[in-house]
This record gives sequence, C-alpha cells and structure tokens, in this order.
Amino acid sequence: MNDSPLGLFITWTVYGTFLPGDARHWRHRIGGEQPSSAGLQRWHQERLVHPVILLDNKMRQLASDSIAEMTDFRDWTIWNIQARTNHVHVVVSAPGYAPALVRDQMKAQATRGLRRSFPVFVDRPVWTTKGDIQFLDTEADIETCVRYLSEAQDRKGRDQ
Repeated sequence: MNDSPLGLFITWTVYGTFLPGDARHWRHRIGGEQPSSAGLQRWHQERLVHPVILLDNKMRQLASDSIAEMTDFRDWTIWNIQARTNHVHVVVSAPGYAPALVRDQMKAQATRGLRRSFPVFVDRPVWTTKGDIQFLDTEADIETCVRYLSEAQDRKGRDQ
C-alpha cells in the first residue's frame, strides 16, 4: 500500500516576508491560519538580522530553473513552479519521499543557484525556515493548484 499523496502543494517565503502577524495572512506551523497582529509582526521585523531582499525577475527564473533541474534529476513530476518576488509555490509529485525532505531539497537547490549567481545571498538566509506543505490526494486537487498558480496569482494583484 502506498501512503504517499498523489501530489504536494509546497510554499515557502523569502526571508523576512510574511512574518507572524502579517495582515495578508500567516500560518502557524501547528495552529494553521492565524489572524493578523500588527504588534506581533513589528516584533518579528525588529528582530530580523538581515535586510529583506525580494527576488527580481532573473532571481525568480534562476530559482525556478534550479528547482526544475533538481526535480528532473530526482525523477519527480513538477506540475507547476511559480517563484514570486516574496515566495515560491511548487506543485510536485514525489512518491516515496517524505514531504518535508522534498521541500527542503527544493529550497536547498534554489539557494545554491541563487548564491552562485547573486553574491548578495552569500552568508545570509534566502528563505524563512520550513514552509507550508499541503497534500493533494486527487488529480482534481493537482489541477486546482496548477490553475491557481497559472491564473489566480496575477489576478490577486499581489507581487509578481
């Protein structure tokens, strides 16, 4: 019996963005979706050790390409990758692999690529720790996430 989900919808954020308390939304690792809190967000902002560096178009493309290269090597199926200025979304199927390992390997590969090409990322974090992983158990779930990444991200009026 295979207990692996059909796919994974993985999201992680750029260092210093979507901090706890963020008015757009934020997720607690255990408690899930949380309400905004300006005081909590300010508290976390004041404790950032490095400046926030949003990804420009070249950085976004390099992060996407690095992830695609690694997942191809691992023989995982990438359904969609969207590297945005302040976060990355990936819809992937990686049967037999622990979801956290899949996320961490993709983040590490994107980090290597960015640090190799953009010295500003050397000796500092690129991403926040961990990230969100949602299980996709049906083809319809995968299709919905792919459509969201392909269409809804830009319609939301958020960052590119």
